[in-house]
Amino acid sequence: MDTRTICTLSLAVACSLGAEAHDGHGPMIESGDRIAVVGNTFADQLRTNGYLETLLLQHWPEMPVSMRNLGWAGDTLSIRDRPTNFPTEESTLRDYRADVIIACFGMGESFEGKAGIADFKTDLKAFIASHRGMSYNGASDARLILVSPIAYEQLGEHTPNAPTRNRDLRSYMRAMESVAAEEHLPFIDLFTPTLALSKDRQGIPLTTNGIHLNEYGYWAVAHILYDRLVGNENAFLNRSWEFAVDAKSGKTKANGLEISPIASTRGELNFTVLETTLPSLPAPVDTNASNRLSELRDTMKVTNLDRGSYSLVIDGEKVVSATHEEWARGVAIDRTPAHREAEAFRAAVNDKNLQFIYSWKALNQVHIVGERRHSPSGRALPAEIIEFKEISEQKEAALDRGAHPKSREWRLILDTN
Repeated sequence: MDTRTICTLSLAVACSLGAEAHDGHGPMIESGDRIAVVGNTFADQLRTNGYLETLLLQHWPEMPVSMRNLGWAGDTLSIRDRPTNFPTEESTLRDYRADVIIACFGMGESFEGKAGIADFKTDLKAFIASHRGMSYNGASDARLILVSPIAYEQLGEHTPNAPTRNRDLRSYMRAMESVAAEEHLPFIDLFTPTLALSKDRQGIPLTTNGIHLNEYGYWAVAHILYDRLVGNENAFLNRSWEFAVDAKSGKTKANGLEISPIASTRGELNFTVLETTLPSLPAPVDTNASNRLSELRDTMKVTNLDRGSYSLVIDGEKVVSATHEEWARGVAIDRTPAHREAEAFRAAVNDKNLQFIYSWKALNQVHIVGERRHSPSGRALPAEIIEFKEISEQKEAALDRGAHPKSREWRLILDTN
């Protein structure tokens, strides 16, 4: 597969997911930005999966972004209840010195149906006005990005009225899009691409109950958000590893990797691979991803192999086995040592986020304003919160050092048994 073909496939997938560039105005997010996420359950759970943040950190390894998730399950624009004495959103944003706010609303509001759209638009404009002109970083006005709710996924009898729910959700998405245009703000439509994915009968369910994404759903949606936020029409191409090897001629074509000359012996190909980019994050499923997302998987294509089954071995570790026909069609290679390191990096992102949540959203309010506030644990809580914040900042500093591409020895070996 040549570079032009790869690019065409990548752009086709990007367009099918609604992941086009940001209307010609460049990226919504820039290197070094300090990003705060606010909103509902969708926003809150972005932090527990870490796919979006990891993709953004990998995009600018030399000057990485920083992200804090201030999402709260059940939040709407007009109902954002917090415990007594909880820090205001403004104080939290100033403490963090936020440059960008990604706001995710509309799912909870959509249950009001058409009758609630006017109030939704009014509440959204009030929310925008509350942040307009605010300089949380002390140097420039905060930049606000609006994100629509996802589509409702039909999962059988436990998710009834899907057509009605999606009509309402589309209306709320359009309302948010309209307000964003009026207010000259960037807008990301997640409804349209997730509706398309949910209708892919060969795909994997995105949600647990129609409205709450599962881990695979967050993996998929993170890629859509990533492509819109970085404003790169070739983001799919730039992110994925994909290369082809002709076993007979030794010719190679690669994306994201540099391949040494092929050393060929009977039943074996040997070569050195320099990772010029980090690998894509593997899907959290063992089966094939949706056809619409298959191009997100790193793949290797080897043609003109002799008949038989071949194993890919990287630095002495067996990664995957496939027949010569399967290798000729292309085999996913997203379980390599490099992918395992990428997953370890994502786990470190999630751990940093957990420490931040401990410092910002105490899990047991009875120790703050309840009957245990004068207990030893209640008296110790303020100091513990400060310590958790310091731990989260230390872990973020470690993330700034990031994962780095490496050079590894690859072998494709004919299986003998």
